[in-house]
Amino acid sequence: MTTTSTTDDWDDLRRWPDVEAPNLQAWDATDRLILDEAGDLSGEVVVIGDRHGALTLGALAGGATRVRVHQDGLLGERALVSNARRRGLGRDGDTTPFAHHPLDATLVEGARLVLLQLPRSLDELDEVAQLVAAHARPQVRVVAGGRVKHMSRSMNEVLAASFGEVSASLARQKSRVLHASAPRADVATDWPRQQRHEDVGLTVVAHGGVFAGTGIDIGTRLLLDHLPAMRPADRAIDLASGGGVVAAALALARPDLRVLATDQSAAAVASTRATASANGVADRIEVVRADGLETERDASAQLVVLNPPFHVGAAVHSGLAERLFADAARVLEPGGELWCVWNSHLNYRPILDKVLGSTKQVQRTTKFTLTSSRRRS
Repeated sequence: MTTTSTTDDWDDLRRWPDVEAPNLQAWDATDRLILDEAGDLSGEVVVIGDRHGALTLGALAGGATRVRVHQDGLLGERALVSNARRRGLGRDGDTTPFAHHPLDATLVEGARLVLLQLPRSLDELDEVAQLVAAHARPQVRVVAGGRVKHMSRSMNEVLAASFGEVSASLARQKSRVLHASAPRADVATDWPRQQRHEDVGLTVVAHGGVFAGTGIDIGTRLLLDHLPAMRPADRAIDLASGGGVVAAALALARPDLRVLATDQSAAAVASTRATASANGVADRIEVVRADGLETERDASAQLVVLNPPFHVGAAVHSGLAERLFADAARVLEPGGELWCVWNSHLNYRPILDKVLGSTKQVQRTTKFTLTSSRRRS
């Protein structure tokens, strides 16, 4: 017999297999506030942006019979499944009362209640709001919560572009909820979006949740400037591909090269595929949603290019980058190269020296450092 737990008992929730540390939690006060503000949770509920399962499992504990859930990060999906099993859900072949969906109409079609962890990106919020307004029931309620320090009036305005009624709750434990209802009848979804960058000869296509969107961030531009200096290879890997800028640029610069682009973000993977197609190189770019390089054999690559994330949620943390460095070290053949760009204040060079081998500074600007590491024999 399966069991559930109330929202007052979340000590069993873990972030694993995501990065775990004393200052990183699997849930916060926002999860509790969203569930409290939602009111009646009976029937089917849609959850978007659940980090590690607190919202989904909290909704089920509060009376939901079924949850459709979208988590952008693959590690968040796996953490939800792991936390559910710890509570007796989905064990021994039982069907879990939740199902993962892509961020498309199947997620929200006919929905009456949507629970949302507010994303940091206004573009991501806009994509979600448009999707719900266009495909959920006319009576749908959206309960969107976040930490007050990360919220802005612009979030209300983004929601108001898709919903006729938007209001805010009182703050509690430094969290607040925005309520949205009465979807506008004229809302049309216009994601993903694209932008042409003639200076680098690339068209970038991006969903709302991708870092830098359809732009090209400064760190990535630094990588693009040095593509000709990277070692010859039959196959290259764009690790943590984001919007697929580096993968597309590599494929365009080297017509005989095949590229693997990998990212754990669903928005990044979809954007990378779209960017590859927009630049006419989709036939030479394989795109995989994965935890780092988990799909790749040891010592199987000659060249890896990486612009690593340095935030774990809202916290600056080196854990993600260190995991990616270790993956690159495992997958690179002896003598293979990792080209990495990073925020200079993070000082990753000692870690790269230790994990991979000889690391040289290729270029340093006021904000970014570009390094090349050669895998030791």
